[in-house]
Amino acid sequence: MHDISTTENAVTLNNVSYAYQPGEWIVRGCNACFGKRRVAAVLGPNGRGKTTLLKLLIGAMKPSEGNITSQGEIAFVPQLFDTAFNYTAVEMVMMGRAKRLRLFSQPSRHDLDLALAMMDRFGIAHLANHPFDTLSGGQRQLVIFARALVAEADIIILDEPTSALDLQNQVVVLRWMRRLAETEGLTVIFTTHHPHHALWVADDALLMMGHTEHEMGSVETTLTEPNLTRLYGTAMKRIAFEHDGRKVETLTPVFEPAS
Repeated sequence: MHDISTTENAVTLNNVSYAYQPGEWIVRGCNACFGKRRVAAVLGPNGRGKTTLLKLLIGAMKPSEGNITSQGEIAFVPQLFDTAFNYTAVEMVMMGRAKRLRLFSQPSRHDLDLALAMMDRFGIAHLANHPFDTLSGGQRQLVIFARALVAEADIIILDEPTSALDLQNQVVVLRWMRRLAETEGLTVIFTTHHPHHALWVADDALLMMGHTEHEMGSVETTLTEPNLTRLYGTAMKRIAFEHDGRKVETLTPVFEPAS
């Protein structure tokens, strides 16, 4: 087996396979490299193994075959969720410090200051004492981003980070994902059902074509009309147009008349 890892990759999958039952492969023979300080999108219809791949990347499950290597601390940002307890926003952020604390120790003033400083960086410091579950979807997502960063992670893995967000908050979250790579030097890996999001913020894309077929590369080479049409089973178009004096590209499905 050829080792595709390099020092420039934050996460490398070498011939990774996983089966929940013997012979029933969810992911089979996946090779992929996620570069340092880059944003990568994982795309595919439901049932193609995206969730399984995330669990493998964060170490929640071990590959049935192959191996995954990572260079740096990984933080996981789940889809939007409600908490069982009435935590404040700053308490949610401080949970990111848990791995840095000694057994049975409590967060220190230093931990609180780090949490508040991180919230300020995301423009949400004024929400520190607000109950987490009363925040908007976009605000909650930024709180979870802040929690991942105070954990001093090098790699951020996000599960459909724009799900259940309105368009304005989708833009806010996507812009922050780009900044995490460009200004914080992090590696960002996210799953999405929106190829136009991947085209906008990602450097690379992994297409889950099937349980045994995967395509990894730059967004320019992977997010093509033929690839995406085959991936989603419906016609996709990549459209370029002028906006505010600059060229913009997006991706859209082609919906046939519903007659």
